Amino acid sequence: MRHAIFAVPFALDNTIKFVRIAAQIPDLRLAVVSQDPIQRFPEELQQRLAGFVQVRDAMNPRDLADGARRIAKSFGGRLDQMFGILEQLQVPLAEARAMLGLPGLSVEAATNFRDKAQMKDVLRAADLPCAKHELAHSPQDAIRFGETCGYPLVVKPPAGAGGKSTFRVENRGELESAMRQMPPHPQNPVLLEEFMQGEEFSFDTVTVDGQHVFHSISCYSPTPLEVMETPWIQWNVLLPRDVSGPEFEPIRDAGPRALDALGMSTGMTHMEWFRRHDGSIAISEVAARPPGAQFMTLISYAHDLDFYRAWADLMAGGAFHPPERRWATGAAYLRAQGHGARIVDVKGLDRAQQELGDLVVEASLPQPGQPPSTSYEGEGYVVLRDEDTEVVANGLRRLVELLRVELG
Repeated sequence: MRHAIFAVPFALDNTIKFVRIAAQIPDLRLAVVSQDPIQRFPEELQQRLAGFVQVRDAMNPRDLADGARRIAKSFGGRLDQMFGILEQLQVPLAEARAMLGLPGLSVEAATNFRDKAQMKDVLRAADLPCAKHELAHSPQDAIRFGETCGYPLVVKPPAGAGGKSTFRVENRGELESAMRQMPPHPQNPVLLEEFMQGEEFSFDTVTVDGQHVFHSISCYSPTPLEVMETPWIQWNVLLPRDVSGPEFEPIRDAGPRALDALGMSTGMTHMEWFRRHDGSIAISEVAARPPGAQFMTLISYAHDLDFYRAWADLMAGGAFHPPERRWATGAAYLRAQGHGARIVDVKGLDRAQQELGDLVVEASLPQPGQPPSTSYEGEGYVVLRDEDTEVVANGLRRLVELLRVELG
């Protein structure tokens, strides 16, 4: 019997999904440490947990370690693993595991993944392709980088997640304006990066004891930054059935080498990378966590394997058996258009069902009266699957043509 703790700072829907699946693993006693009270968790999940401790701050490593010690007592002193899915949690988790003597990603490696400026320093030192960058400690640093790198640039916090507070500046005037809005200083620097132009992809991996045993490649249309800049864009992600061809050889080489340089041990990572117009590639950033935005669902459908369960089992000390990629899959993300505080209509559903219903394997459709989402994922999504990649690609394009979520 294995004994593990799932660190859950907040009882968010996506996190609850991961916890629920982990709690169903037969040979695992799973407990939760959270700063939310247990009443925030579904009753049926409460009954499946072998323990629960509420702490003051579940993003604080000492609070995490104290909560883990309390749970370990109820486990007869036995505790094998502690893990979580939030990107912001990975460094505190690593620090707590170090205090407790538990295995897992080291503090140094977790920091390499979390601090995006440090990440690029590590990658560049390992002769890996990545975007030019500058960690600006003053507005003058930022202006100097803009003059040497050229415009446009991407401005972001050095430890951001999910594209939050990330935006593009086209010239020196816009950069100076950005520096007035979020002035950098030594205690709170700002990360500037070369704006990558071309196609954007993900490289999602599973690593076991330092061995990279699985990867999945996804294609974005359009890029996430374009999605963030244009709130109404309905975007899509395509997972080709075959990712073994020469078009992906550069990332199949660079991706595992990047994970080695950053210090990945056991777990799942989400890497975003670009193919420039000249065919060269550059790694944008890497997160030491499972991918979001329904990517785990898409990877599961592509391989006929529940990756939520596989990830939880791996993190709790179980084995991982790399699956065969059997299908092309993809998701269209539905985002509301217009002005208003509520969704009033979803147009095109009947036509979409008539044309594409046979390809749909999962859908979460927005409902009239629902408030608009604050996430770039949008108000809903539709997942398609087929053996033929082009069939899925064409279906995704047709979905975003047909479906329109209206605010009013």
